[in-house]
Amino acid sequence: MPPKLAAAFADLDQYTSHIPAEVLSRWVENCPLVADDLIPFRKFHPERYVRNLVHSKSVYHALALCWRNGQRSPIHDHRGSGCAVKVLAGSAVETLFETAPNGMIYPTSSRQLAVGSTCYSEDADIHQVSNLQADGADLVTLHLYSPPLQRMNMYSMEGEAAEFIDPINREFASGAGI
Repeated sequence: MPPKLAAAFADLDQYTSHIPAEVLSRWVENCPLVADDLIPFRKFHPERYVRNLVHSKSVYHALALCWRNGQRSPIHDHRGSGCAVKVLAGSAVETLFETAPNGMIYPTSSRQLAVGSTCYSEDADIHQVSNLQADGADLVTLHLYSPPLQRMNMYSMEGEAAEFIDPINREFASGAGI
């Protein structure tokens, strides 16, 4: 691992159990890494965003997610994990959702996240991340999951059932989104 990456993750590597939300959030806010530091992990796919494993320990995973224009995550949660995100290149749109009394989900807000912006979600928070920039611009985001994301639900605007997916067993850097 390059020295700058090793130094960036050194504090997190000392944790032996779940990293608290405030630590994850503070780490991404102060993270010195920029998009060029992750060039070896910046792999894109023309049809879907790509999750590229940058660094992992038993208590967390750091991933660079690479998005072509128009790509978006499914609407999902992070069951049992916290997720801190920092935009390293481009501009992301995060849309938040709630569950209606009938079990269906509905969007409650969206916000644009410019380079350097951060966000945090955990457990049952439902959201979607999108690259909606003009002119074919790419998006690179750094995601920090603790504990490593092992369970999540994927939602649809057209039904009330959530589909369980197992992101940990999906191959990294092969064009696999969630």
